[in-house]
Parts: sequence; structure tokens; C-alpha cells
Amino acid sequence: MSQPHINPNSDQGAAQTPVQPDYLDHDGARLAFHRTDGHGPMVIWCGGLKSDMDGTKAVFLEERCAAAGQAFIRFDYFGHGKSDGEFTDGTVSRWASDVTAMIDRYGTGGTVLIGSSMGGWAALLAAIDRPDSVKGLVLINPAPDFTEKMVWAGWDEHKRQMLIEDGIVYEPSDYDEPYAYSRALIEDGRARQILDAPIAVSGPVEILQGADDLVVPPAHSALIPDRLESDQVGYTLVKGGDHSLSRPDDLDRLWSALKTVIAKL
Repeated sequence: MSQPHINPNSDQGAAQTPVQPDYLDHDGARLAFHRTDGHGPMVIWCGGLKSDMDGTKAVFLEERCAAAGQAFIRFDYFGHGKSDGEFTDGTVSRWASDVTAMIDRYGTGGTVLIGSSMGGWAALLAAIDRPDSVKGLVLINPAPDFTEKMVWAGWDEHKRQMLIEDGIVYEPSDYDEPYAYSRALIEDGRARQILDAPIAVSGPVEILQGADDLVVPPAHSALIPDRLESDQVGYTLVKGGDHSLSRPDDLDRLWSALKTVIAKL
């Protein structure tokens, strides 16, 4: 069986904004972001692995939030998009800390995090680290623990030994460059797993999962509701939905999920 890859949004061809981003200094690097003013809570988009903030879902949410007067941020992680850094120097812990940096600067009055694929893991880690600030979550095909339970578990001994000896393994991707799984990424991910114990998140959570997702199978995300300490968890299995969940109906469903979470706060 071929190794699944975390291609978070599959947003090739998404409309690009000509507006130059702002930058937030964090841990020796500049994080590029776009912020929409509005009423709280601050909604923060957390994209997937090797994605950027100009993807279909991020731009769609920005447009909907702007029309509704809702505060919103979309940003690029360290080593992604227009932010500083090399992708191969990034880890899940680093990317989760990028989320908390945005929360600390712009979301102290309360935030709702929207995490796609790997961004679902980063959002959950940020929610655990900032329980007083993060009030709710929307997760799209979330992939917590994917480096250990999906990537490492799917490798044969040859690839595992290659990582140990060379420090990096390259895999094909849907982007111009292959995925580069560094030893630091795998080891950090192993240390930051959250699916084997209760997840200390108590606010409302809405999970959208594509029934036909070949990257993050429904069986993986289905573990999350039982792990969450929250008693306000919705899990929607989207018939015919793939890993992108970017069809018009999917986008409307995403907006409805966000409104549901905000209405519960």
C-alpha cells in the first residue's frame, strides 16, 4: 500500500490576494499573516502541512468573516508560504507555537481555532497550551499524531533506517517539491502525541471529516471525540468528501460549523 501523505488543503489554483501581508516576529523569524478587523472571538486559521494561507478554505473564511464583521487571521507557519525559515527546520511543536504566538498577540480576548489536517494537531496543541484564550475549535480532516501513527507506521525498515542515517526522507507530494520528513519532525511528533490520553480541551468542538479522505482516514479522526474532555463535540462524516473538503457545499458546511461553535460560547 502506498504511503499516505498529509496534503492538507489541495488548494492548487486558489485565488491569490495582491495585498501584502503583515509580519509578526516570533522566535527569531517573521510570520506572515493577514488580519481582518471585527468583533470577537478572534478566528485563527491553522493550515496543513506545506500549505499556505492563500488556500481556498482560508480565503473563503476571510471573505465570510469580513462580510459578517467577524475578526479573523490567516497566517503562514515557520517555513511555509511567505514566512521566514526552512520547512525542514520545522516541527509540530514549532508550528503549534506559531499558533500560540498569534493567540498571544491578537487573541487574548478569546479565540476560535480552525485547523485543517496537520493544522488540527497544531490547533489542539495550542488549545491545550492556552486554555484560557482558546474558547472553541473547528477541525477539518484533523491529523493529530500523524508523524508517528501514519508516516512512521507506514514506512518499511529501509526508510526508517534512511531517516536515522541521513536525517531526512523525501516523499512525493502534490506540490512542486517533495515532502521532506526530517528526523527532528518525526522525533518531535513522537513526543507530542495526544491521542493516547485524554485531551484537555473543554470548549465546543466541531469536526468535519471526508468519508472518502485517502490521506487522513475517518477511522483516525474518529478517535478524537472520545479523547476530548469537552462534552460539546460534533462529528460530521461528509459523504463523498475528500481530504480537501473544498467543494462549494463543503465550504458552506465549514462556515456553518464555525457559526455553531461561536454560538455556543
